[in-house]
Amino acid sequence: MTEMIIQTHQLTKQYGKRYSVRDLDLRVAKGEVYGFLGPNGAGKTTTIKMLLGLVKPTRGSVQIFGRDVSEDRKNILRHVGALVESPTYYGHLSGYENLKIIAQVLGLPRKNIEEALHLVRLTHDADRQVKSYSLGMKQRLGIAAALIGKPKLLILDEPTNGLDPAGIREIRELIKRLAEERGVTILISSHLLSEIEQTATSVGIIFQGRLIFQDTLQALKQRAKGRLEFEVSNPEVAKHHLEQLGWNPYLDGDRICFHTMPREKVARLVETLVHGRFSVYGMNKINQSLENIFIELTGKEQSL
Repeated sequence: MTEMIIQTHQLTKQYGKRYSVRDLDLRVAKGEVYGFLGPNGAGKTTTIKMLLGLVKPTRGSVQIFGRDVSEDRKNILRHVGALVESPTYYGHLSGYENLKIIAQVLGLPRKNIEEALHLVRLTHDADRQVKSYSLGMKQRLGIAAALIGKPKLLILDEPTNGLDPAGIREIRELIKRLAEERGVTILISSHLLSEIEQTATSVGIIFQGRLIFQDTLQALKQRAKGRLEFEVSNPEVAKHHLEQLGWNPYLDGDRICFHTMPREKVARLVETLVHGRFSVYGMNKINQSLENIFIELTGKEQSL
């Protein structure tokens, strides 16, 4: 049986009459990169703060490593690293000195600092003042701070926010490396579908505080079946003709459309149209994007 690192049950946060998060049942298995996906304002950060015990739920429960966070928060968080919103640091101190302060507070040895810097590839810049770091380097320092205690679970809230393409690539590669080489379970939140697609093994989609999808990335991709469009003479008559013969077409403008089908079936369809004395002028195959799946799931023309 798969070991669950994070489990929530009916997790809810209500502010007055407004629900920020409602009846959330998250399931994050050991060793996976879980992409927590949703538009800005969907409830991602509130959920993460409840996971970490920074915000008290209105109702529901959070279990991490099989233990209730409300009952054993201190011991649980010893094995959790987190970067929530923007990392905090002392600009006039070096990267190493920033991590040294954290290590001293947590009672951690010097080698943990060096290992964390190595993991995020900041060893060569460790003695530079943090105010001279690029945005990507500052994000990596924030992740180093989250990694200094050698956590079993890493929670990253929008870690690529505000980064240029090079910075995004750095963070993406780091996440993959931590999961593959260290076996760290990672929950990463984002409003960028492309980022989750390139790092996650499982996906949870939150919209208006509710979890509307939770499964493997592969299962999400399988929903992107796409469609076939046919340009034919008398499309409405052709549609009726095909329906009479057991086909399931639908019209989009002046084109007859189908969900994707095997090549042999496409050939049979064209043959059927020609035998019915309809001219086939062209065919187009459209692959559905994951972005479109999000729109389907939410019923909203709202981009991530």
